[in-house]
Amino acid sequence: MSYWLLKTEPEIYSWERLAEDKHTMWEGVRNYQARNNLREMKNGDLLFIYHSGEEKMIMGIARVIKEAYDDPTSNEGNWSVIDVEAVKELVRPVSLEEIKNTYLLNVMPLATQSRLSVQPVNEQQWNLILKIAKTEV
Repeated sequence: MSYWLLKTEPEIYSWERLAEDKHTMWEGVRNYQARNNLREMKNGDLLFIYHSGEEKMIMGIARVIKEAYDDPTSNEGNWSVIDVEAVKELVRPVSLEEIKNTYLLNVMPLATQSRLSVQPVNEQQWNLILKIAKTEV
């Protein structure tokens, strides 16, 4: 299993909305590195859902339920989407500031590549974030 982080602007599509919807097609990715990360994902991989914008926090956990396929919302380019389902809200959201100030987490793309909307998370980082969030999966 691999671990990932998906960024979203909460005013467009929030963690709360995903939890309410139960599952969704994750579309709108228009960056080649992010698209390639989507294409690496496998069914069952776990994802952190991160609110960008003013909040800047990891809010919840989702799971890949359908691997990458052509983005039906795109009229041009070679873009992909995945389908995800909500798994669990974090007991305690984890802020970008905490990530930037925590050893092992401060090297994550979230802290070093602020524009990348789909990014890998290694197992050590995943487990540390869960510990900070006081959440078990």
